[in-house]
Amino acid sequence: MVEEIAMAEKQDKNRVVIFDTTMRDGEQSPGATMTTYEKLQVAHQLARLKVDVIEAGFPFASPGDFEAVKLISQQVEGPCVAGLCRTAFPDIDRAWEAVKNASRNRLHTFIATSEIHMSKKLQMTPKQVVKAAVDAVKYCKERTGDVEFSCEDATRSEFDFLCEIVEKTIAAGATTINIPDTVGYTMPHEYEPLIRNLIKKIPNSGKAIFSVHCHNDLGLATANSIAALVGGARQVECTINGIGERAGNASLEEIVMALRTRRNLMNLHTGVETTEIYRSSRLVRRVTGIDVQPNKAIVGKNAFAHEAGIHQDGVLKDKRTYEIMDADSIGLSSSSLVLGKHSGRHAFSDKLSELGYELDRNDLNKAFFRFKELCDKKKEVSDWDIRSIIEDEVMQIPEKFHLESVNVMCGGRVKATAMIIMGVGEKLVEESAIGVGPIDAVYQCIRKITGEDIKLIDFSVKSVTGGIDALGEVTVQIAGPKGTVVSGRGASVDIVEAAAKAYITAINKLIFWRKAHKEKKPDSRSEHSTSKSKSGSAKISVK
Repeated sequence: MVEEIAMAEKQDKNRVVIFDTTMRDGEQSPGATMTTYEKLQVAHQLARLKVDVIEAGFPFASPGDFEAVKLISQQVEGPCVAGLCRTAFPDIDRAWEAVKNASRNRLHTFIATSEIHMSKKLQMTPKQVVKAAVDAVKYCKERTGDVEFSCEDATRSEFDFLCEIVEKTIAAGATTINIPDTVGYTMPHEYEPLIRNLIKKIPNSGKAIFSVHCHNDLGLATANSIAALVGGARQVECTINGIGERAGNASLEEIVMALRTRRNLMNLHTGVETTEIYRSSRLVRRVTGIDVQPNKAIVGKNAFAHEAGIHQDGVLKDKRTYEIMDADSIGLSSSSLVLGKHSGRHAFSDKLSELGYELDRNDLNKAFFRFKELCDKKKEVSDWDIRSIIEDEVMQIPEKFHLESVNVMCGGRVKATAMIIMGVGEKLVEESAIGVGPIDAVYQCIRKITGEDIKLIDFSVKSVTGGIDALGEVTVQIAGPKGTVVSGRGASVDIVEAAAKAYITAINKLIFWRKAHKEKKPDSRSEHSTSKSKSGSAKISVK
């Protein structure tokens, strides 16, 4: 991969490498926990999006993370697959074991370089930090030609020290140098000259691609990323929907479309297939349970909406009056109502292909059965309905529990009473309960059947399509006994049924996650580093 990028750089110095970290940094958003299966789904979609690098996870963090990165490396073609690792050799070994089978692989190692991190968190001297970084890069280089080194908290680091550690890690074999704004501290007018001056002052800077990784604590992640590109960086680390630690990361869709829309100004471009942006956004929203705010740039539901009369008039006359990009360019086309109860399997399969879904025979049968069920309840089935069917019925983790039926009685002076039949393995279990409302009653039934000690953190409902027969979509977040937060989603024309499905999905996900992560996960929310103890063994320093 590194040789291909280097060659591309020689041929086209205006090509920007898109490094997606949705499944690593993005997953650090509270509640954004993804199962191995969900990560694989996202990775395949990122391949369709044609990102250059997928940071698939932090393999040393847990057995689940390791297996996810390994599986993605084995099954996803196209992008380079990167594994994050601290400067500890065991970290590197674990990351390499996870990514070594990828057709294109990268080891991404990092250590903090700011005074506050070195003295307070790492309790290391600058000299020790440089040695740890150089040793780690050399160790990585023995395994792969594509090595990225990151200076955690670079924007609060002393400039001359940054120059020193970057020069020495490039000399040690690093082919990508990341200068992250780890805490979202810097401003665009500071970041651009920082990147420019680093490239100018470091003698061997031409042997590496400079990268940026910006957080959104001050709402400047996208602006800072673009400023850095103007300064000479040629890789951007970003996430779908801008999800990530604290206020989030730089948004992939914003950066890519900014470069596309203003190419005449910056003369920079990416290899991203922009028509896959909206689908990518929707998938990440589904698997993480983190909704996109309506006014979110590019992918928010209001991004191409116009309410003011003067705006509507202008758009009707010429879209360019108020739209700087076409909705079709991100894969957002108007829903078409072409399928109904008389549509056959072939027409349904063709529609799935049109929407970008590739299903095996078993999943196609499941989806078609659900489609026919929906046709009995709705006169017309839209593209959004079909997407919801696929996401709700097919793209699911293995189920310990599943919903067979739910009945609720409520209203007036009648206390809300629910009766549920659920599948537990191969058995059917029936339970009833009284609650303060129909949803509460249903959820009490589910908790009785599953025996899970969980806490409901968030509950949201919205319609998938318009009309009185619209599919209702419920998203929940729950927390397990140890504080692990997961999300679940369910869709149905019956909102109570959708709520039950969402709750059960979340419980199944929690169980799946618990099995996959048998070991305690180290705190990967902050960038990690290592130092050496007197015995020479790696000491892991965690914030």
